[in-house]
Amino acid sequence: MLSILGRRQRTCQGWSRRRLLQAGGAGLFGMSLPRLLAAESTGDLHEPRARSVIFLLLFGGPSQLETFDMKPEAADTIRGPFVPIDSRTPGLRICEHLPLLAETSDRFTVVKTLSHSYNDHSGGGHYIQTGHRWNVPIGGGFNVTPNDWPSMGSVVDCLTQQSHGLPSHAPHYAVLPNSLGRIQEYNLQLRRPGETAGWLGRRYDPLTTKIDKRDKNDNPYWRDCADEELTFQIQGMHADEALTLDRLDRRRSLLTQFDDARSALADASASTYGQFQQRALSLVTSPQTREALDVTREPATLRDRYGRHLFGQSVLTARRLVEAGTRFVTVHYDCVDGYSWDSHVHSTDVKNHLLPTLDQALSALLLDLEERGLLDETLIVCLGEMGRTPQANKTWGRGHWSTLFPAVLAGAGIRGGTIHGETDADAAYAITPPHSPEDLAATIYHTLGISSETRLPGRDGRPMFLTDGGEVIRGLFG
Repeated sequence: MLSILGRRQRTCQGWSRRRLLQAGGAGLFGMSLPRLLAAESTGDLHEPRARSVIFLLLFGGPSQLETFDMKPEAADTIRGPFVPIDSRTPGLRICEHLPLLAETSDRFTVVKTLSHSYNDHSGGGHYIQTGHRWNVPIGGGFNVTPNDWPSMGSVVDCLTQQSHGLPSHAPHYAVLPNSLGRIQEYNLQLRRPGETAGWLGRRYDPLTTKIDKRDKNDNPYWRDCADEELTFQIQGMHADEALTLDRLDRRRSLLTQFDDARSALADASASTYGQFQQRALSLVTSPQTREALDVTREPATLRDRYGRHLFGQSVLTARRLVEAGTRFVTVHYDCVDGYSWDSHVHSTDVKNHLLPTLDQALSALLLDLEERGLLDETLIVCLGEMGRTPQANKTWGRGHWSTLFPAVLAGAGIRGGTIHGETDADAAYAITPPHSPEDLAATIYHTLGISSETRLPGRDGRPMFLTDGGEVIRGLFG
C-alpha cells in the first residue's frame, strides 16, 4: 500500500506530503483530501493478501490447447497431438505432459479467458507485465523505450521505497535469470519491453541477473546446468560486464565500477544516479542478497525437485529472494532458438522440453512454498503473453493468438482446484466475459494491498491510473 502519511516522505517522483495534501482535493492518486486524512488515521485502505509476487512469464505464448484448455472433442486439425489426464480439479482437462501439475491442481486456479488485441511478442509482453498497451504499434519495434509504462514490479518497488526507503537487504524487485530478450539468438543486444521502470525512472528498474549460453545454439532453460553456470551475476554494475558476487571481496573499490558505468547512466539526473548508486551498493554488499542468489545452498533433493535446468533453478532462486524479503520477482522462460514457446513448428520441443520443465518447476514451487508456510502470503502468476491459433499446421505448430490464453494463479487467498471462465469448443474465444491485462494488473495490485485508485505522476506530470479501467477478478478469491 502507498504509505505517504504519518511522516514527511516523497512519492516516486519527489512530491512531498505537503504537496500531496494540497493536491488531494483535485483527486491526485485517486484520493480526495478527506480520504487522505482518513487513511492517515487508519493506516491503510485495504488489507493486503500477499507479501510478495512470483511472476513466471512463459515468453512466446504457450498453446492453450496443449496445456490447460484441451479440447479432445474438437476437430482433428484443432485438438492437438496430446491427450488430457485427470487432475484434482473437477472439469480441468490438463495435458498428459503436465502430470505433476495435475497432482497439485488443488493448489491453483486456471483462468482460461485472458484476452487482448496486441498480437505481438514485444507489445504483448509489455501489456502483460504492466497492465497497459505499449506505446509502439505492432511491428514498430522490439526494444524498451523511454515512454514504456512501468512494470508492476517497478510500481511495487516505487511504493515500497516510499513506505520503507531504499532496499538494503534484498531488492524490492528482481528479474531472473536474464533481462527478457538478452539471450535470444538473433540479437544479443535486445531487451524487450515490460520489465523496466520506463518513465518512472531507473531508480525503480529491477535488479537483473545475467546467465550466458554455452554457444549460440544452446538452450539452458531445458538442459541440466552445472553449478558454475548458475552464478546469477548482477547485470548493469559495470559498463562492459556483470558483477560476479564472489568477486566482490577481491575488488578494492566498488565505487570505481560506478564511475565506469556513469556513461551508461548519462540519461539519468545526478540525483537519480546517486539514488541508483546507493541502491546498488547496498544490494550487492548485502549478505541477504548474496545468499539468496546462491542457489547451491539448497539441498540437492530440493534442487532436483525443481529441476537442474535454468528455468527450475531460477524459480527456486525466486523463492529464495522472496524469503529474503523481495516483494516482486519475475522469472522469464525466454525464447532462445527463435521459437521455444513461440511454437510455430517445434512440436517436439513442446513435448520433450517445454512442458516437462514447466511441470517440474511450477509444481515444485507450489509444494515448496506450502511446506514452508509461505504460500498463503505469496501470489504466484504463471502465463504467456498470448496463446496460439486453434487451427494447427501439419507439424502441430500454431500461430499467434492473443484473443484467448490461460493463466495459472495460486497462493495469497486464491481458491485452489477451480477453473475461472469458459471457452468455446475450439479454445478460440471466451464465452464468459474475458479478462484483460488491465484486470490481471488490478488483481495483482489488489492482492498486494495497493488500491486501484492509486495514481502515479507520469512523464508530463499528469497523474496516471495504475490500471486504466481494470477490475479485480474477485471470483478468484476464497
